[in-house]
Amino acid sequence: YSNFMNISKTFYRRVFMSLFGVIICAISVGIFKIAALGVDPFQSLMAGLDKLIPIPFGTLYVIVNVLLLTFSLIADRKNIGIATFINLFLLGYITQFTYEFLQTIIVNPSIFVRLACLLVAIVIICFGSAFYMTANLGVSTYDAVAIVFSSKWRIGKFQYVRIFTDVVCVILGSVIFVIGGGAFKEIPTIVGVGTIITAFFMGPLIEFFNVKIARPFLQKSADKESKKEETDSDESKIEE
Repeated sequence: YSNFMNISKTFYRRVFMSLFGVIICAISVGIFKIAALGVDPFQSLMAGLDKLIPIPFGTLYVIVNVLLLTFSLIADRKNIGIATFINLFLLGYITQFTYEFLQTIIVNPSIFVRLACLLVAIVIICFGSAFYMTANLGVSTYDAVAIVFSSKWRIGKFQYVRIFTDVVCVILGSVIFVIGGGAFKEIPTIVGVGTIITAFFMGPLIEFFNVKIARPFLQKSADKESKKEETDSDESKIEE
Protein backbone atom coordinates (compact mmCIF):
# COMPACT_ATOMS: atom_id res chain seq x y z
CA TYR A 1 0.00 0.00 0.00
CA SER A 2 2.86 2.38 0.89
CA ASN A 3 4.55 1.77 -2.47
CA PHE A 4 1.24 2.36 -4.25
CA MET A 5 0.80 5.70 -2.47
CA ASN A 6 4.36 6.73 -3.35
CA ILE A 7 3.87 5.86 -7.01
CA SER A 8 0.65 7.85 -6.98
CA LYS A 9 2.34 10.93 -5.54
CA THR A 10 5.02 10.84 -8.23
CA PHE A 11 2.38 10.28 -10.87
CA TYR A 12 0.30 13.22 -9.65
CA ARG A 13 3.36 15.44 -9.73
CA ARG A 14 4.02 14.36 -13.31
CA VAL A 15 0.41 15.14 -14.25
CA PHE A 16 0.75 18.58 -12.64
CA MET A 17 3.98 19.18 -14.58
CA SER A 18 2.26 18.17 -17.83
CA LEU A 19 -0.71 20.44 -17.14
CA PHE A 20 1.51 23.35 -16.08
CA GLY A 21 3.79 22.88 -19.10
CA VAL A 22 0.91 22.83 -21.59
CA ILE A 23 -0.68 25.95 -20.08
CA ILE A 24 2.64 27.83 -20.22
CA CYS A 25 3.26 26.71 -23.81
CA ALA A 26 -0.26 27.77 -24.81
CA ILE A 27 0.24 31.22 -23.30
CA SER A 28 3.53 31.52 -25.17
CA VAL A 29 1.86 30.73 -28.51
CA GLY A 30 -0.60 33.55 -27.85
CA ILE A 31 2.36 35.88 -27.27
CA PHE A 32 4.03 34.60 -30.46
CA LYS A 33 0.86 35.56 -32.35
CA ILE A 34 0.98 39.08 -30.86
CA ALA A 35 4.64 39.39 -31.87
CA ALA A 36 3.63 38.41 -35.43
CA LEU A 37 7.22 37.50 -36.33
CA GLY A 38 6.61 33.82 -36.97
CA VAL A 39 5.40 30.90 -34.87
CA ASP A 40 6.67 27.32 -34.58
CA PRO A 41 6.21 25.13 -37.70
CA PHE A 42 3.05 23.31 -36.52
CA GLN A 43 1.46 26.57 -35.38
CA SER A 44 2.25 28.09 -38.80
CA LEU A 45 0.10 25.33 -40.32
CA MET A 46 -2.59 26.08 -37.74
CA ALA A 47 -2.38 29.80 -38.55
CA GLY A 48 -2.97 29.03 -42.22
CA LEU A 49 -5.95 26.82 -41.43
CA ASP A 50 -7.26 29.46 -39.02
CA LYS A 51 -7.20 32.00 -41.86
CA LEU A 52 -9.09 29.63 -44.17
CA ILE A 53 -11.63 27.99 -41.87
CA PRO A 54 -14.10 30.32 -40.07
CA ILE A 55 -14.34 28.59 -36.69
CA PRO A 56 -12.73 29.51 -33.33
CA PHE A 57 -9.02 28.66 -33.15
CA GLY A 58 -9.46 26.50 -30.05
CA THR A 59 -12.05 24.30 -31.75
CA LEU A 60 -9.97 24.10 -34.95
CA TYR A 61 -6.92 23.03 -32.92
CA VAL A 62 -8.90 20.19 -31.32
CA ILE A 63 -10.23 18.97 -34.70
CA VAL A 64 -6.78 18.91 -36.34
CA ASN A 65 -5.22 17.17 -33.35
CA VAL A 66 -7.99 14.56 -33.18
CA LEU A 67 -7.13 13.69 -36.79
CA LEU A 68 -3.43 13.39 -35.90
CA LEU A 69 -4.36 11.41 -32.77
CA THR A 70 -6.37 8.96 -34.88
CA PHE A 71 -3.32 8.40 -37.08
CA SER A 72 -1.11 7.73 -34.03
CA LEU A 73 -3.63 5.38 -32.40
CA ILE A 74 -3.73 3.32 -35.58
CA ALA A 75 0.02 3.42 -36.32
CA ASP A 76 1.63 3.27 -32.85
CA ARG A 77 -0.24 4.24 -29.70
CA LYS A 78 2.65 3.87 -27.23
CA ASN A 79 3.57 7.57 -27.53
CA ILE A 80 0.08 8.66 -26.50
CA GLY A 81 -0.53 9.45 -22.83
CA ILE A 82 -2.37 11.76 -20.47
CA ALA A 83 -0.24 14.73 -21.55
CA THR A 84 -1.33 14.15 -25.16
CA PHE A 85 -4.96 14.72 -24.22
CA ILE A 86 -4.12 17.69 -21.98
CA ASN A 87 -2.37 19.25 -24.96
CA LEU A 88 -5.17 18.33 -27.34
CA PHE A 89 -8.05 19.82 -25.35
CA LEU A 90 -6.41 22.78 -23.60
CA LEU A 91 -3.68 24.32 -25.75
CA GLY A 92 -5.85 25.71 -28.52
CA TYR A 93 -8.40 27.37 -26.25
CA ILE A 94 -5.80 28.85 -23.89
CA THR A 95 -3.85 30.18 -26.89
CA GLN A 96 -7.03 31.75 -28.28
CA PHE A 97 -7.89 33.35 -24.92
CA THR A 98 -4.33 34.66 -24.41
CA TYR A 99 -4.16 36.15 -27.91
CA GLU A 100 -7.58 37.83 -27.67
CA PHE A 101 -6.79 39.17 -24.20
CA LEU A 102 -3.38 40.57 -25.21
CA GLN A 103 -4.94 42.23 -28.26
CA THR A 104 -6.95 44.43 -25.87
CA ILE A 105 -3.76 45.46 -24.03
CA ILE A 106 -1.15 45.61 -26.79
CA VAL A 107 -2.78 47.56 -29.63
CA ASN A 108 -0.79 48.17 -32.84
CA PRO A 109 2.57 47.21 -31.25
CA SER A 110 5.77 48.75 -32.57
CA ILE A 111 8.53 46.52 -33.92
CA PHE A 112 10.39 46.89 -30.61
CA VAL A 113 7.35 45.69 -28.63
CA ARG A 114 6.92 42.81 -31.08
CA LEU A 115 10.59 41.82 -30.67
CA ALA A 116 10.20 41.96 -26.90
CA CYS A 117 7.09 39.74 -27.14
CA LEU A 118 9.02 37.30 -29.34
CA LEU A 119 11.85 37.08 -26.80
CA VAL A 120 9.41 36.55 -23.90
CA ALA A 121 7.49 33.93 -25.90
CA ILE A 122 10.67 31.97 -26.69
CA VAL A 123 11.76 31.88 -23.04
CA ILE A 124 8.27 30.91 -21.85
CA ILE A 125 7.74 28.14 -24.41
CA CYS A 126 11.12 26.61 -23.51
CA PHE A 127 10.23 26.80 -19.81
CA GLY A 128 6.87 25.12 -20.39
CA SER A 129 8.36 22.52 -22.72
CA ALA A 130 10.89 21.52 -20.06
CA PHE A 131 8.10 20.66 -17.59
CA TYR A 132 5.98 18.96 -20.25
CA MET A 133 8.87 16.83 -21.52
CA THR A 134 10.30 15.96 -18.09
CA ALA A 135 6.87 14.73 -16.95
CA ASN A 136 7.13 12.11 -19.72
CA LEU A 137 3.41 11.27 -19.83
CA GLY A 138 2.99 11.28 -23.60
CA VAL A 139 3.86 13.61 -26.45
CA SER A 140 1.74 15.96 -28.54
CA THR A 141 -0.08 14.45 -31.52
CA TYR A 142 2.23 16.36 -33.88
CA ASP A 143 5.39 15.08 -32.16
CA ALA A 144 3.96 11.55 -32.35
CA VAL A 145 3.80 11.69 -36.16
CA ALA A 146 7.57 12.11 -36.52
CA ILE A 147 8.17 9.43 -33.87
CA VAL A 148 5.99 6.96 -35.82
CA PHE A 149 7.83 7.71 -39.07
CA SER A 150 11.28 7.32 -37.46
CA SER A 151 10.85 4.65 -34.77
CA LYS A 152 7.95 2.54 -36.03
CA TRP A 153 8.32 2.76 -39.80
CA ARG A 154 12.07 3.53 -39.76
CA ILE A 155 11.87 5.99 -42.64
CA GLY A 156 14.82 7.94 -41.23
CA LYS A 157 16.37 9.38 -38.06
CA PHE A 158 13.99 11.37 -35.89
CA GLN A 159 15.77 14.71 -36.31
CA TYR A 160 15.64 14.47 -40.10
CA VAL A 161 12.03 13.29 -40.17
CA ARG A 162 11.12 16.15 -37.83
CA ILE A 163 12.81 18.70 -40.09
CA PHE A 164 10.82 17.26 -43.02
CA THR A 165 7.47 17.46 -41.17
CA ASP A 166 8.32 21.00 -40.01
CA VAL A 167 9.11 22.10 -43.57
CA VAL A 168 5.85 20.54 -44.82
CA CYS A 169 3.92 22.41 -42.11
CA VAL A 170 5.58 25.73 -43.00
CA ILE A 171 4.90 25.33 -46.74
CA LEU A 172 1.32 24.14 -46.26
CA GLY A 173 0.65 26.85 -43.68
CA SER A 174 1.89 29.58 -46.03
CA VAL A 175 -0.07 28.27 -49.03
CA ILE A 176 -3.29 27.80 -47.05
CA PHE A 177 -2.84 31.25 -45.48
CA VAL A 178 -2.77 32.85 -48.95
CA ILE A 179 -5.69 30.71 -50.18
CA GLY A 180 -7.62 31.88 -47.11
CA GLY A 181 -7.21 35.49 -48.17
CA GLY A 182 -3.93 36.42 -46.52
CA ALA A 183 -1.54 38.70 -48.40
CA PHE A 184 1.93 37.49 -49.40
CA LYS A 185 3.46 40.34 -47.38
CA GLU A 186 1.71 38.99 -44.26
CA ILE A 187 3.32 35.54 -44.50
CA PRO A 188 6.30 36.60 -42.29
CA THR A 189 3.80 37.09 -39.44
CA ILE A 190 3.30 33.29 -39.32
CA VAL A 191 6.57 32.11 -40.92
CA GLY A 192 9.45 34.33 -39.86
CA VAL A 193 12.37 34.65 -37.50
CA GLY A 194 10.30 33.12 -34.70
CA THR A 195 9.76 30.01 -36.83
CA ILE A 196 13.49 29.60 -37.45
CA ILE A 197 14.33 30.04 -33.76
CA THR A 198 11.68 27.58 -32.55
CA ALA A 199 12.61 25.00 -35.19
CA PHE A 200 16.39 24.98 -34.66
CA PHE A 201 17.53 26.84 -31.54
CA MET A 202 15.15 26.02 -28.67
CA GLY A 203 16.93 22.83 -27.59
CA PRO A 204 19.71 24.37 -25.43
CA LEU A 205 17.28 26.64 -23.54
CA ILE A 206 14.84 23.77 -22.92
CA GLU A 207 17.74 21.67 -21.60
CA PHE A 208 18.78 24.57 -19.32
CA PHE A 209 15.30 24.65 -17.76
CA ASN A 210 15.30 20.83 -17.61
CA VAL A 211 18.51 20.75 -15.60
CA LYS A 212 17.90 23.78 -13.39
CA ILE A 213 14.17 23.54 -12.66
CA ALA A 214 12.05 20.72 -14.14
CA ARG A 215 14.17 17.68 -13.21
CA PRO A 216 15.00 18.97 -9.69
CA PHE A 217 11.27 19.64 -9.18
CA LEU A 218 10.44 16.04 -10.05
CA GLN A 219 13.45 14.67 -8.14
CA LYS A 220 12.41 16.56 -4.99
CA SER A 221 9.22 14.51 -4.95
CA ALA A 222 11.17 11.27 -5.41
CA ASP A 223 13.59 12.20 -2.62
CA LYS A 224 10.73 12.95 -0.21
CA GLU A 225 9.13 9.61 -1.01
CA SER A 226 12.44 7.81 -0.55
CA LYS A 227 12.95 9.42 2.88
CA LYS A 228 9.39 8.52 3.86
CA GLU A 229 10.00 4.92 2.85
CA GLU A 230 13.14 4.82 5.02
CA THR A 231 11.23 6.33 7.95
CA ASP A 232 8.37 3.85 7.57
CA SER A 233 10.86 1.00 7.34
CA ASP A 234 12.65 2.13 10.51
CA GLU A 235 9.35 2.46 12.38
CA SER A 236 8.26 -1.04 11.34
CA LYS A 237 11.60 -2.46 12.57
CA ILE A 238 11.17 -0.73 15.93
CA GLU A 239 7.65 -2.15 16.27
CA GLU A 240 9.02 -5.64 15.56
